[in-house]
Formats: sequence, C-alpha cells, structure tokens
Amino acid sequence: MENEIERRKHPRSKVRWPITVFTADRTIIEGETRNITVDGILICCDEPLPLNEILSMSIMPPNHQAMNVAGKVIWSDIYAIDEENTPFGMGLCFVKISDGDRHFLKDVASVHPK
Repeated sequence: MENEIERRKHPRSKVRWPITVFTADRTIIEGETRNITVDGILICCDEPLPLNEILSMSIMPPNHQAMNVAGKVIWSDIYAIDEENTPFGMGLCFVKISDGDRHFLKDVASVHPK
C-alpha cells in the first residue's frame, strides 16, 4: 500500500537467519528471522510464542557470532505472513541486546535495507 505510514524509528533489514527461542518452561523453538531492526525482530516458526512474554533468543547471522538477546512478544499472527506457508509470524521488541550487537544490526540495515 503506497500510503502506509512507517512507525519504526530505525530501518528494517530483510534477512533470513536461523533463530532459537528459549521459553520460560525451557522449550526450545527453532525459527527464522524475516526482518530485523536495532529495536526488534520479525520471526517465523511452527509454534506460537505467548504474547507479552519475555524470551531469550539466539540469532545466528552468517559469518558472525551468535547474538544472544531477550525480546518481548508484542504481536503474533497465526496466519502465514509469507508465501512459504509458515504458520506463525511474531514481532518482538528487544529488551536486552548488547551494544556490539546493536551496532552490528545498524551496519546490517545500511547494507540490507527492506
């Protein structure tokens, strides 16, 4: 839609990186990023993540060390958000991320804008 208003403060990077999510009950959920900013992430996986839950995650960008972050689930969509029929898409805002990882994501955004 041409008149969509972008509410993000920072640009998104369209990237597909493996991600592992660790829930409070120690469940491990594998997924993949769809886009990422210095403030948050859109991920897709086969299981829903609970809204408003703060979860630990390990994001694995290529040619870079794993980023261990924590994020709060701010929205969830039970319908496929892309053409690949991935059942769950979730948006998370980072609540814990190192300065180094934030800087890395800022650099990624300049190379891989959405």
